[in-house]
Amino acid sequence: MRLALAPVAALALASCVGSVAPPSRPVTPPVVSKPVTPAPPVSRPATPTTGTAVSNGVIAGPDIASLPLTTEGAARALAAFRTSCPALQRRTDRSGLTQSADWAAACAAATGAPDARGFFVAQFETVQVGPGTAFATGYYEPEIAGSRTRDADHQIPIYPKPSDLIEVDLGLFSDAMKGKSIRGRVDGGKFVPYFDRAEIDAGALDGRLAPIAWAADYVELFFLQVQGSGRLKLPDGSVMRIGYAGQNGRDYTGIGALMRSRGLLGPNQQSMQGIMAWLRANPADGMAIMHENKSYVFFRELTGAGPVGAMGVAVAPNATVAADPAFVPLGAPVWLDLDRAEANGLWVAQDTGGAIKGANRFDTFWGAGDDARRIAGGMSGRGTALVLVPRGTLARLKASTTVSDVTPAQR
Repeated sequence: MRLALAPVAALALASCVGSVAPPSRPVTPPVVSKPVTPAPPVSRPATPTTGTAVSNGVIAGPDIASLPLTTEGAARALAAFRTSCPALQRRTDRSGLTQSADWAAACAAATGAPDARGFFVAQFETVQVGPGTAFATGYYEPEIAGSRTRDADHQIPIYPKPSDLIEVDLGLFSDAMKGKSIRGRVDGGKFVPYFDRAEIDAGALDGRLAPIAWAADYVELFFLQVQGSGRLKLPDGSVMRIGYAGQNGRDYTGIGALMRSRGLLGPNQQSMQGIMAWLRANPADGMAIMHENKSYVFFRELTGAGPVGAMGVAVAPNATVAADPAFVPLGAPVWLDLDRAEANGLWVAQDTGGAIKGANRFDTFWGAGDDARRIAGGMSGRGTALVLVPRGTLARLKASTTVSDVTPAQR
């Protein structure tokens, strides 16, 4: 996320590494159903990155019964949807697609639904946002060496959210800025940007804030911050789970894109693992590049189920996806049809990410462990996407003239 892994997670991994090499193990050729056929590349509109789903145009998608939704995939998505329902019915949908009350029937039916696939077919209809052209990356829950106390092997502080970090809702000051906020601190009676990554690494928080734990490796902690949550393997063999608590408000910069643009990465170094190897082989230059990502994430210890996404519920491997809430209602199911077989199928938008912005931009969650790390680190899928909304949503949107019957290619 990003997690909260998001913005959360809040903070998608692949957004850091950009286009990366596919996993090394063979991948079964994807079954691409092509429920939505985007316009040819020469005439396809650019994927929207501003506005909302409704303001950028929505068209009806295919019937869910026509999608190749597997029993296993439907069951995973239903379990994730159930956990989202309480928060889903309380949230304001920034995308403009739904209203809180729209979800009541589906959430009630989800409680005892015996047939997961039948549940989605009966309760939902699909919409395509903008051109429907999707791009999906991956994130996971990393495990790194850590300690609750500072010692000779653990010297890198892991900070909680500072008490002087203030978030300002700009919508309180101007209707034109509704939905926008900034973070900073008060210094000498003025509101200024919060300390950036380089300043924090140089000791800006020393004596101001007690770390919740200490890491052994800066590069590993950097990528854990990109993920938004993770596990600390403690010296006694136990595990301390930490999750996103806040972010300093500085813009996120993906270092993978920087390194590629400067010709620093060879053909076999495009994955997260390749980037980490380069950073370690070039410590001074590597630190300077990491400092170009001024975004800094603060953590809290997690004691319950997790990791926790932007909805405040535990995210689920191969079921949770991070999305931009301006284009996808948080808690809504999403159908992905990509050129990467692992990511095809039904997901639930339970998270956000600092770099997950725009229509049909997603970050898929793969859990913890070596397989999750490998798949997430190499995930870069392109294809189409559909958002599932409660039945009746389209009729209401059409009645308010916010849904177009014209495909993007015809506009």
